[in-house]
Amino acid sequence: MNTSLARISAQMLALLFLLAAFPISVLAGSCASSPVVARGEEARYVWLAKTKARANWRAKVRAIPELGPNFANWARAQDTEERCLTGPAGTLCIFTGKPCAP
Repeated sequence: MNTSLARISAQMLALLFLLAAFPISVLAGSCASSPVVARGEEARYVWLAKTKARANWRAKVRAIPELGPNFANWARAQDTEERCLTGPAGTLCIFTGKPCAP
């Protein structure tokens, strides 16, 4: 039993050293400091207008050197806003959100 306790203590100590080596932001994921805004193209259907805006947002995030593809997931973004405007020519959406990495 004493050997098991020593082994668990050693594993806990190793875990603490490992956690101390990484900043909290790396462990919990990190987000950009400012939001990215992207506008889609007009579309006949709202779902298609949203798809275009989301794709443009992802492309814009991937093109930012400090962010890149790890940040280009709309589902992980914080402080998101989806605005869609519908008029005679169709629907246009604008997506705003802070990109976050896993």
